[in-house]
This record gives sequence, structure tokens and C-alpha cells, in this order.
Amino acid sequence: MAGIKDTGKSWVRTVFRRRLFVIGTLLLQIGFIIAVIAGSSLFFRRLNWAFNVTSIIVCIYILNRKEKLNYKLTWIFLILMFPIFGGFLYLIFRSQSNSRKLKRRIEREKKRGLPCFFLPGNRLPELAAKDRNHLPQAAYLQDYAGFPVYVHTEAEYFSSGEAFFARLPEEMEKAEHYIFLEFFILRQGQMLDPLIEIMERKARAGLDVRIIYDDLGCFMSLPQDYKNQLEQRGIKCLVFNPFKPILSSLQNNRDHRKLVIIDGKTAFTGGINLADEYINAIERFGHWKDAGIMLRGEAAWSLTLIFLEMWNLEMSKDDYPLFYPWKEKPCAVESDGYVQPYADSPIDDENVGEHVYIQIINNAKEYVYINTPYLVVDDNLLSALTLAAKSGVDVRIITPHRWDKKVVQITSRSYYRQLIRAGVKVYEYTSGFNHSKTFVCDDKAATVGTTNLDFRSLYLHFECGVLIYQNRAVKAIKEDFLATIPISHQITEADCARNAFQRVLQDILRLFAPLM
Repeated sequence: MAGIKDTGKSWVRTVFRRRLFVIGTLLLQIGFIIAVIAGSSLFFRRLNWAFNVTSIIVCIYILNRKEKLNYKLTWIFLILMFPIFGGFLYLIFRSQSNSRKLKRRIEREKKRGLPCFFLPGNRLPELAAKDRNHLPQAAYLQDYAGFPVYVHTEAEYFSSGEAFFARLPEEMEKAEHYIFLEFFILRQGQMLDPLIEIMERKARAGLDVRIIYDDLGCFMSLPQDYKNQLEQRGIKCLVFNPFKPILSSLQNNRDHRKLVIIDGKTAFTGGINLADEYINAIERFGHWKDAGIMLRGEAAWSLTLIFLEMWNLEMSKDDYPLFYPWKEKPCAVESDGYVQPYADSPIDDENVGEHVYIQIINNAKEYVYINTPYLVVDDNLLSALTLAAKSGVDVRIITPHRWDKKVVQITSRSYYRQLIRAGVKVYEYTSGFNHSKTFVCDDKAATVGTTNLDFRSLYLHFECGVLIYQNRAVKAIKEDFLATIPISHQITEADCARNAFQRVLQDILRLFAPLM
């Protein structure tokens, strides 16, 4: 079977030229701003005066925006440091018509798809009658965010990329109607290539086969013409938010979701991208620890709609009910608790992922265990975590010991200090990089998804996850966390900053946490 063409020296040259063009264009824009600042003519002096006035007006505007306080403080601090062009940069990054157009498209697709989420029925009254402790969380996601509760669903938890990948090809081979993939990172190799071959074979058999991948996430991992290569093999492809070499806030809004949809009946999500380090076929930052979940049954339909809404932002306007898998007979999968998939968008004003996490923390009575690759949070999450620990809840967090971003590690340790003082137990996974994103509390509720505990994931990216109540997978998520504790190092306050210089550096970096 024909494979995607070789990615040898010619591909490397093509990638290099593209990256060089982007870097050069950005440097030209930065050079123009510097020239304006450094210019000594009367024109430049008047322009500088205008920029100063703009910065003052922008600071007033920022203070009155409905926005996270941390973002406000960071931008105002930057404008105070660079009063000439700070306000001008803010306007470039934050006030663009394209963002408003995207918001309108998202709202239109969400309105069009919302009734279809309820095709399997409304299960919220059933959940409320059985256990009202989960009702506030479930009602928020269903009635306000638009993501219903489902039954007739099995959930299988994967505690590693290897376990995830062992099941994925097997399930894709069962597809009879369609296969949809949506990922932040794709990289050709032992993980991606076999899946592409399955998709090509299914496409040639007449199935509807589609891929969405984020352009910036794949900027250094895929050839520029990869979309054309996929389409030549019969696979429909959407490159989300193509990266443009301009100073733009839209470049922050990446598609960080990881989804595999099979016939609307089976769905996968979690932290695992389709690249070889996620299954430890190659080593990056030591052993790669990750997590995923597979849904079989009604709840897979919700993730199907989440994919289709993203696809329809740019591509054909699908008739959503045509993809519903149980038009002729109801889903026969045995119920195993309650399952509630959800998605988050940076374009609206609702931080769904953050609210899911905060409600899990606030509802915990005995324990809340958290896996996250990054720990750079705002005051709301910090307050929720510290209050839970001070109230006697066993709060534990596992982060990586070997980080992919050194600056994030230094910044995270400034948060460690405050958390540890409040009684939170913080661990670092000593074998390598912990990329899992899981929360579990009280043997009753858990979530597995794509959302990291950092500003970019919580407020700037498109994300998704699965919330489960009274499901057997809750126990598996807890057991995985507890099994990771013995191979992790518990952090003490002394570990966080060993000298005054480190503490000062952490505090400075923390000022810029919203931009990391």
C-alpha cells in the first residue's frame, strides 16, 4: 500500500525554508516597532507621544474588561515597563475582527448542534434522583454549557500511551461508517503511520474519514504539504488555524483537543497525541507518562458532535442527525454510572475546563488527586486547592520531574511553595515526564481530558474532557494515581527555592505566567 512520501532531506529543506520565512517576517515587524521607538525625527517624536497616550487609554480599558485579574495585571505591568508601544501591542494582540467572526461562527454551530446532543434523551433528572451531590456540576455542564449527561456508556481508562495505542487500531478496524481524528500534534512514525494506513483503507472502502490537526502544534513535525498528501489518500483534512507570520492574538487559540471518533459509538480522548514519544517508542524527557479514556455507547455521540462542530467552522455544513448511530434502535450498551463529555472554547467567556476542575475540588470531602504536566494557575484555582487542603481534604498533585519547558518548571515551583504551606502534597514523577491530565475525588467522580493546569490550556486553547460519576473507571483512575506515588518524589518547601536568587526569579516569572 502506498505510503506518504519520504520525509528525507527535501522535506527538511522545505520545513527549514518555511520556518525561516516565518521568523524573518516576525523579525521585520519587531524591527519596525523598534525603529518607531528609536526614531529621532519630529514625526517619530509625535508618533511616540501618540503611543504613550494610547497606552494610558488601553490601561483604563484593560481595568474595565471582564477578564482574569492575572491577565490584567500582566498586561498593565508590561505597558508600564514599555509605555511607548505596550498599549499598541495590546491592541494588535487583543482587538481583531477575525476573533469576532470566529466567535459568531462558533455560536452559530453550537446553536445548530445543541438539540442533537440530547438525541439519546435527558438523563439529568435520573442523576439528580440517585445522587444530588453531583447535581451542581452536572447541571452546570448540561443546562449552561450545553453538554448533557449520558448513561448506556462503558468507560475504559488507559494509564499509559502504550495501553491507549494497543486498543486504538483494533477499534478503528471495526469502523463501518466513519472515522474522525482531531489532534494537536501529529508526527510520522510507529504510532501515526499505522493509523493513517487504516484510515486510507477505510476511505477506499467508502467510509467518511477525516482528520483535524493544529497547524502550530504540527509546525515542526509535519511537512507543509501533509494535508495534500492525506487528501490524495482519500482522507479529508482540516488544518486548524493556519499559522501566519503576523503579530496576532489568534495565534494563541490552538486546537489542543485529542479525539478519535468511530461511527459515533466509540470515542477516545485524553492527553495522548499521535507521536512516538507518547508510546515511549522514542525517549523525550525520560519515560512519558500519560492517560486516556475510551467511551463506548451514548456518550461517544457527544464527542462526535464536538468534532463535527469544529469541522463545520471551516468545512462543509454537515447535517448532524445523519451521523447519529442509533436512529433505528436504541443503544444497547449496559449503563455504568454517568458520563458527561465536555469541551472548552477560548472564544467565548465561559471557562468550562476551569469550572469543572474547581467544582471537583470544592465538592471533595475526603480526597482529590490530580495529575498535570504544568502547574501555573490563577488565584481561583489556587484558592480552591489551598482551601480544600486547609479544610482537611487530602489534596495531592503529581507533576513531572523532567520538564519539557524549563521556564514553566521554575514558575511552577513558586506555586509549590504556597500549596505546600497550605497542606497540599506535591510530587514529581521521577521517571520522566508526566503528561496526564486527570482529577479524581472521593471514589465518586473523575475527569480525564486535554486541559493542563496552566493559563494557555485553561483560557486560550480549544480543549475537551470526560467527566464520570459512579463509574468503574473512577476506581481505575485512583489506582493509577496511587501506583504513581511510590515512583515519585514528594516536594518539600526547601526544594522549591534553595536561595534568594531562585525565589526572586520565580516571583518575576510568575508575573508573566498568563503569557506562558
